[in-house]
Amino acid sequence: MVLLMNYTYIVQCSDGSLYTGWTNDLEKRIKAHNAGKGAKYTKSRRPVVLVYYEEFSTKEEAMHREWEIKRMSRQQKMKMIGSRESASTSGAALSPRS
Repeated sequence: MVLLMNYTYIVQCSDGSLYTGWTNDLEKRIKAHNAGKGAKYTKSRRPVVLVYYEEFSTKEEAMHREWEIKRMSRQQKMKMIGSRESASTSGAALSPRS
C-alpha cells in the first residue's frame, strides 16, 4: 500500500503576495500554478515560488492547517517562513508536522 502524504503550502507570487493551499502532490501542484492551471489567484501572478510547506498524513489535517494559515496576518506568515528558512540553513533537520 502506498501512503500518500498531504501538504499545506505557501507560495510567493511574482508580485510578492503569498498564496496558501493544500495538495497531495506538491511538485505537481507547483507546476500547475506556474502553468496557469492552479488557483485563479495565482494565474495572473506567475511565476510562483514554493517558500513553505508542512506534511500531514490526512487530507483533513492539511485542510485544517490551510485554514489556520489563511487566518494569519502576512507578518505572522513571513515569521513562520523565516523560522523554517533559518532552521534549514543552520543544518537543523526539519521534521514534518503530523
